[in-house]
Amino acid sequence: MENSNDLFKRFLGRVNLILALAVFLGISCHAQQMNTLTREEMKTGWKLLFDGRDLKGWHTYLHHGVDSAWQVKNGILVLDHAQGPGSGDIVTSGEYSNFELSLDWNISVGGNSGIMFDVKEDPRYGATYFTGPEMQVLDNVKADDNKMASHLAGSLYDLIPADPKAVHPAGKWNHVMIRLDHGHLTCWMNGEKVVETQMWNSAWDHLVATSKFKQWKEFATFKKGHIALQDHGDTVWFRNIKIRTL
Repeated sequence: MENSNDLFKRFLGRVNLILALAVFLGISCHAQQMNTLTREEMKTGWKLLFDGRDLKGWHTYLHHGVDSAWQVKNGILVLDHAQGPGSGDIVTSGEYSNFELSLDWNISVGGNSGIMFDVKEDPRYGATYFTGPEMQVLDNVKADDNKMASHLAGSLYDLIPADPKAVHPAGKWNHVMIRLDHGHLTCWMNGEKVVETQMWNSAWDHLVATSKFKQWKEFATFKKGHIALQDHGDTVWFRNIKIRTL
C-alpha cells in the first residue's frame, strides 16, 4: 500500500502534467491564430492577404511574380536580401478603395520600410511611392531617416507625424490598422490613433504641396489602388495581413 507521501508525489506529478499540457495547448492555439480569421472576422467581411504559406496574391511592382528576397518563413513574410539579390516593393493583386487594413510589422535594427495604399500600377510611374501615401515603418532610434517627426514610424510619411511613444522598438512586433473611408483616413499604432485626416480636399492639397511629394502631380490622387509593402533595403517582417472593404 502506498503511503501518504507517495500519493502526494503522484498527485503533484499529475498536476504538473496537466499544467504542461495547458501551456502546450495555449501555445498551439496561439500559433494557429496567426494568419487566420476568426468567425466574427469572416462574418464582417475580413479577408486574408497573406495566409502564412506562400505569396499568392502578391507580386513585385510592375513585374510578374515575387522577387526572391521576399520569403515566407515560419508563417511570417520576411524581406531578407541575404536570401537573394533581388529587390522591389511588392503589391497586392487586388485594388481597394474604401477599406480597413490590419497587419503586424517588425523592423530590424536601423531598418526602414513602409506600408502604402492607393498605389497605381502603371509603367508611367517607376515606383509605388510616386502615387501611394505611406505609413512609415522604421527603427526610430537607429535608422538614418529619423530626423523629422513626420518620418518616424506610424507617421503618414512626410505629411503627418505620429506619436513615437505609440511605437514598439526594433525587434518587437507592432500592430497597425489603416482605415480609409471616402477619403477619411485614420491610422492606429498598437491601439493608439496616430493619424487622422481628410484626403482630397483643399487642406490635403496644401499638405501635399508643402511636402517632398509636391513635384509628383498624381501623388495620392487615385481613389483606388494596390496595397504595397516597401523594400528599402533592410530586413523587415510582416504577419496577420488582412483587409475588409467598407
